[in-house]
Amino acid sequence: MNRTTRIAQSLLDGEAEGLTRRAIELALGGDPTALKLCLDRVVPAPKGRHVDFPVPALETPADAVAAAGAVVQAVSRGDLTPGEGAQVMGLIDAYRRTCETADLAQRLERLEASLG
Repeated sequence: MNRTTRIAQSLLDGEAEGLTRRAIELALGGDPTALKLCLDRVVPAPKGRHVDFPVPALETPADAVAAAGAVVQAVSRGDLTPGEGAQVMGLIDAYRRTCETADLAQRLERLEASLG
């Protein structure tokens, strides 16, 4: 926290309840800025949405191919936006890389055990 933020925070300490009450009063009185401020706290804008589309089970790295195909199909049908599709593809890729890393670690352990 920088110096300016610390100073502002110290000035507001002890005033949060009064400021909140006043913002609510203004919102209830029809002040559009206060109303937006209050509503943004009560019902914040969603950071993302739940997406529901069929994806094949991911049990091996090879399953990522079928899952990626399902994502591409969902985007082409309009079930997912291109951005959502990219995010889901990132999850699929992370799963694939995690599986591959675990597999390489197991193979290396077996190789080392056979050598020594």
